[in-house]
Amino acid sequence: MRTNDDEVDLAYYFLEDEAIAAHPDRLAYLINDTWPLPSGADAPGATFTPDVALRVVGPPGPGPDFVYAVRITWQHTDHNGTNLDQREATVFPGVNLPGLADHLRGIADPVSRERFDADLLRSLVGPDNDGIGPAMDRYVCLEPYDLSIFGTWTAPSHAQILQWKLPQPPPEARVAVDEHLAQAARYIDDFFGHEQLFLFDTQWAAAHPDLALSLLRYATHWDPFAP
Repeated sequence: MRTNDDEVDLAYYFLEDEAIAAHPDRLAYLINDTWPLPSGADAPGATFTPDVALRVVGPPGPGPDFVYAVRITWQHTDHNGTNLDQREATVFPGVNLPGLADHLRGIADPVSRERFDADLLRSLVGPDNDGIGPAMDRYVCLEPYDLSIFGTWTAPSHAQILQWKLPQPPPEARVAVDEHLAQAARYIDDFFGHEQLFLFDTQWAAAHPDLALSLLRYATHWDPFAP
């Protein structure tokens, strides 16, 4: 059931055990009650084929893997809908998570309202960062509420992020970075709670296909049984 509490949209789920057992690829993330998500990954060469629409961001890298980005936000960042009007997860083809920071530095397209999350990730990465960890640390240090540039609703630049971020994250913020999964919970306030960012690659998704598929599905539509 989808409703509105005057501030954000809310979705309530009433699930029987039979439905959970029959549809783990749709419900595994929704019924997960622990943070962070498990970090184990399959060996190189593992495959994962999602069956949901994705926002592909190029140019592709040279490898066989993919990195998927899911941001679960307290409001719709481009101010064109509510927080439950999902816009699909972002995927970066040809790269794994250890190589994502370097790959993001090579994306030179101008920022746009339609690919906010990809542009935000690119801006979070510093010029000398070897991995994605420092970007996740910057993310949870960003001041709460709106991350977009007023009026254009595009992502901030790296310089703006350095200017905006807090010296230290709030004690309620959380970051967990592993080789093939990075996750962060950016604290908004006691009312809105947290905004979450998940980055995972093919090797993690292959080891946790139900979690990966249900998370990607949630980034596409609030209703796990939507077509």
